[in-house]
Amino acid sequence: MVGAIFLILFLYLVNQGIFRFFKNRHKFFSVSLMNRLYFYHFIFWLTYYIYALNNPSDSKNYYYNTRRYTGEWLDLYGTSTTFLEFIAYPFTVSLDLPYVVVMVIFAWIGYLGFIFTYLFFRENIPVKIKLFKRWDFLFILMFLPNMHFWTSSLGKGSVIFLGIMMFVYALKVWKKRWFFLILGALIIYHVRPHVFMFMVVGTGLGFMSGNKRISMGQKAGAFLAMIVLLVLIQDKVLAVVNLGGSENVVSDFQDFTSTRAQGLSEDAGSGVDMASYPLPVKLFTFWFRPLFIDAPGVLGLIVSAENLLYLLITFQILKKDFISFIRKSPPLVKTSFVVFFMTSLAMTFVMSNLGIIMRQKSMVMYFLFFVIYYYMAEKKYKKIVKLRKLRLRKEQVAELNKVQVQQ
Repeated sequence: MVGAIFLILFLYLVNQGIFRFFKNRHKFFSVSLMNRLYFYHFIFWLTYYIYALNNPSDSKNYYYNTRRYTGEWLDLYGTSTTFLEFIAYPFTVSLDLPYVVVMVIFAWIGYLGFIFTYLFFRENIPVKIKLFKRWDFLFILMFLPNMHFWTSSLGKGSVIFLGIMMFVYALKVWKKRWFFLILGALIIYHVRPHVFMFMVVGTGLGFMSGNKRISMGQKAGAFLAMIVLLVLIQDKVLAVVNLGGSENVVSDFQDFTSTRAQGLSEDAGSGVDMASYPLPVKLFTFWFRPLFIDAPGVLGLIVSAENLLYLLITFQILKKDFISFIRKSPPLVKTSFVVFFMTSLAMTFVMSNLGIIMRQKSMVMYFLFFVIYYYMAEKKYKKIVKLRKLRLRKEQVAELNKVQVQQ
């Protein structure tokens, strides 16, 4: 544990260099906020570490599987679980670091994801929003407990969160941020190939429909490139659901989802019969459950409170003008909406365990929050512009009346 504490302090110093890098590029970057977020994140590292010592945990499996591995490091290179073991190998075997220290390293990887999350939101939405007319919306989003808990350990959650947020941060000016774009895409692909597919499709649809400066020829070329890419990675995507050699993908996928849902519903004593739910209830379950009455344990109660907050936040877009907003929204908003909905839709067919749902949805909820934040910010901006025009008109009328009086 002493080694872990020293590493946390060392990484704190490393962060200051990273902060200087981004501060030079983004004047709005708040070093004090990011430092507070760092120590807040490591509260959840400690919480997860204590939890893992007393409960079954994938983080322990990743650690001890690589410790027992006797082959060559490069032989571990692959996708999904293999890729996590490939990343963990230098720390667990080459450096022979204890479990608690490796947990710190991966918690820090998850924290880097929050830096890119902050940049993504703050750069694209400069208007500050008060949630429920009281709390800063962005501040709340940065400190959501469930998001930190599942990104503070040795596992896929921390790594793919960094990849996703790095990727979306780079999209705004991808020609200048090509390194982050490529690195983020590679991380997503290697951790969860099917999520990479959703990101590619969502980005393609979002930018082709939201950017009017792109000609039809360019859109057709981009669409063709997207199809070619998906064909190239189809084996990896299908392998995730054990359909790599399938001759009837639709039928076999139905069989897989049925079996997978049944297995997950029986796991950990927190199963829900998702297979029998209509689609809207499936989506609601994925996004907002557990909700107190079906919370699995103490952790479930904490998550239930956060899910209630998610629900209250989502109420902000239940307005008549939201559909027109999505239709006219810029590419990043469309991309976020498509990725969020596609990923959620896919997850509902195989998720039937509330414990796993709590972990998996941390990948996609920030996309929904980005859409909601942008929607609220746009409405506030339009109101500000309207008030400014009204004030200017009043000043012009007052000036005109003053001139007429003088005459």
